[in-house]
Amino acid sequence: MKVSVQAEPFDLGAELADFGTGRADVGAVVSFTGIVRDDTGAMDALELEHYPGMTERAIAGIVDQAVERWSLSDVTVIHRHGRLVVGEQIMMVATAARHRVAAFEAAEFLMDYLKSRAPFWKKEHGPEGTSWVAAKDEDEDALKRW
Repeated sequence: MKVSVQAEPFDLGAELADFGTGRADVGAVVSFTGIVRDDTGAMDALELEHYPGMTERAIAGIVDQAVERWSLSDVTVIHRHGRLVVGEQIMMVATAARHRVAAFEAAEFLMDYLKSRAPFWKKEHGPEGTSWVAAKDEDEDALKRW
Protein backbone atom coordinates (compact mmCIF):
# COMPACT_ATOMS: atom_id res chain seq x y z
CA MET A 1 0.00 0.00 0.00
CA LYS A 2 1.31 3.42 -0.89
CA VAL A 3 0.08 6.86 0.16
CA SER A 4 2.09 9.86 -0.97
CA VAL A 5 1.37 13.57 -0.65
CA GLN A 6 4.00 15.37 -2.69
CA ALA A 7 4.79 18.57 -4.53
CA GLU A 8 6.69 16.97 -7.39
CA PRO A 9 5.04 15.41 -10.45
CA PHE A 10 4.64 11.64 -10.58
CA ASP A 11 5.28 9.28 -13.48
CA LEU A 12 2.00 7.48 -14.05
CA GLY A 13 3.57 4.81 -16.24
CA ALA A 14 6.24 4.03 -13.66
CA GLU A 15 3.67 3.91 -10.85
CA LEU A 16 1.49 1.44 -12.75
CA ALA A 17 4.22 -0.64 -14.45
CA ASP A 18 4.37 -3.32 -11.77
CA PHE A 19 1.27 -2.48 -9.79
CA GLY A 20 -0.66 -5.65 -9.01
CA THR A 21 1.39 -7.83 -11.36
CA GLY A 22 2.97 -11.13 -10.44
CA ARG A 23 0.38 -11.92 -7.78
CA ALA A 24 -1.98 -14.87 -7.93
CA ASP A 25 -4.68 -13.01 -5.96
CA VAL A 26 -5.05 -10.09 -8.41
CA GLY A 27 -7.54 -10.34 -11.26
CA ALA A 28 -8.17 -6.62 -11.83
CA VAL A 29 -6.32 -3.32 -11.62
CA VAL A 30 -8.13 0.00 -11.89
CA SER A 31 -6.44 3.38 -12.07
CA PHE A 32 -7.63 6.96 -12.21
CA THR A 33 -5.59 10.09 -12.77
CA GLY A 34 -6.97 13.53 -11.93
CA ILE A 35 -5.93 16.53 -14.03
CA VAL A 36 -6.18 20.20 -13.03
CA ARG A 37 -8.97 21.68 -15.15
CA ASP A 38 -10.37 25.15 -15.64
CA ASP A 39 -14.17 25.13 -15.35
CA THR A 40 -14.53 28.90 -15.68
CA GLY A 41 -12.02 29.81 -18.37
CA ALA A 42 -10.33 32.20 -15.94
CA MET A 43 -7.98 30.00 -13.92
CA ASP A 44 -4.24 29.84 -14.49
CA ALA A 45 -3.31 27.59 -11.58
CA LEU A 46 -4.66 25.75 -8.59
CA GLU A 47 -2.80 25.90 -5.29
CA LEU A 48 -3.27 23.16 -2.71
CA GLU A 49 -2.26 23.51 0.92
CA HIS A 50 -2.23 20.79 3.57
CA TYR A 51 -0.86 19.91 6.99
CA PRO A 52 2.01 17.45 6.53
CA GLY A 53 1.49 14.29 8.51
CA MET A 54 -2.19 14.90 9.14
CA THR A 55 -3.13 14.64 5.47
CA GLU A 56 -1.19 11.42 4.96
CA ARG A 57 -2.75 9.86 8.08
CA ALA A 58 -6.26 10.83 6.95
CA ILE A 59 -5.74 9.33 3.49
CA ALA A 60 -4.11 6.19 4.93
CA GLY A 61 -7.13 5.74 7.19
CA ILE A 62 -9.56 5.79 4.28
CA VAL A 63 -7.27 3.46 2.30
CA ASP A 64 -7.44 1.02 5.22
CA GLN A 65 -11.25 1.18 5.09
CA ALA A 66 -11.21 0.46 1.34
CA VAL A 67 -8.81 -2.47 1.77
CA GLU A 68 -11.08 -3.96 4.43
CA ARG A 69 -14.36 -3.34 2.60
CA TRP A 70 -13.28 -4.58 -0.85
CA SER A 71 -10.53 -7.06 0.11
CA LEU A 72 -7.98 -5.16 -1.93
CA SER A 73 -4.61 -6.70 -2.68
CA ASP A 74 -2.91 -3.34 -3.23
CA VAL A 75 -3.62 0.40 -3.32
CA THR A 76 -1.66 3.44 -4.42
CA VAL A 77 -2.84 6.99 -3.73
CA ILE A 78 -0.70 9.93 -4.79
CA HIS A 79 -1.93 13.49 -4.29
CA ARG A 80 0.05 16.57 -5.14
CA HIS A 81 0.17 19.88 -3.28
CA GLY A 82 1.58 23.28 -4.11
CA ARG A 83 0.90 25.37 -7.21
CA LEU A 84 -0.28 23.31 -10.21
CA VAL A 85 -1.10 24.75 -13.62
CA VAL A 86 -4.10 23.73 -15.70
CA GLY A 87 -3.41 20.42 -17.42
CA GLU A 88 -1.04 19.02 -14.78
CA GLN A 89 -1.66 15.74 -12.99
CA ILE A 90 -3.01 16.40 -9.50
CA MET A 91 -3.65 12.89 -8.16
CA MET A 92 -3.89 9.21 -8.92
CA VAL A 93 -5.61 6.22 -7.39
CA ALA A 94 -4.85 2.62 -8.26
CA THR A 95 -6.57 -0.41 -6.78
CA ALA A 96 -5.87 -4.11 -7.23
CA ALA A 97 -8.40 -6.78 -6.32
CA ARG A 98 -9.44 -10.32 -7.11
CA HIS A 99 -12.41 -9.08 -9.17
CA ARG A 100 -13.06 -5.97 -11.30
CA VAL A 101 -16.20 -4.83 -9.44
CA ALA A 102 -14.26 -4.54 -6.19
CA ALA A 103 -11.37 -2.73 -7.88
CA PHE A 104 -13.72 -0.23 -9.61
CA GLU A 105 -15.88 0.41 -6.54
CA ALA A 106 -12.89 0.87 -4.25
CA ALA A 107 -11.27 3.30 -6.70
CA GLU A 108 -14.49 5.33 -6.91
CA PHE A 109 -14.83 5.34 -3.13
CA LEU A 110 -11.27 6.61 -2.73
CA MET A 111 -11.73 9.28 -5.41
CA ASP A 112 -14.96 10.51 -3.81
CA TYR A 113 -13.22 10.72 -0.45
CA LEU A 114 -10.22 12.58 -1.87
CA LYS A 115 -12.47 15.07 -3.64
CA SER A 116 -14.58 15.99 -0.63
CA ARG A 117 -12.96 14.86 2.63
CA ALA A 118 -9.19 14.77 2.27
CA PRO A 119 -7.71 17.69 4.22
CA PHE A 120 -6.56 19.92 1.38
CA TRP A 121 -7.35 23.60 0.97
CA LYS A 122 -7.60 24.78 -2.62
CA LYS A 123 -7.07 28.26 -4.02
CA GLU A 124 -7.62 29.25 -7.65
CA HIS A 125 -5.25 31.73 -9.27
CA GLY A 126 -6.32 33.77 -12.30
CA PRO A 127 -5.97 37.16 -13.95
CA GLU A 128 -8.47 38.65 -11.47
CA GLY A 129 -6.57 37.41 -8.42
CA THR A 130 -7.07 34.42 -6.11
CA SER A 131 -10.06 32.82 -4.46
CA TRP A 132 -10.57 29.85 -2.16
CA VAL A 133 -12.50 26.92 -3.62
CA ALA A 134 -15.69 26.09 -1.74
CA ALA A 135 -17.03 22.56 -1.28
CA LYS A 136 -19.53 21.49 -3.94
CA ASP A 137 -22.86 19.87 -3.17
CA GLU A 138 -22.39 17.23 -5.88
CA ASP A 139 -19.12 16.12 -4.28
CA GLU A 140 -20.86 15.71 -0.93
CA ASP A 141 -23.74 13.87 -2.60
CA ALA A 142 -21.29 11.40 -4.18
CA LEU A 143 -20.21 10.28 -0.71
CA LYS A 144 -23.76 9.33 0.28
CA ARG A 145 -23.70 6.20 -1.86
CA TRP A 146 -20.93 4.73 0.28
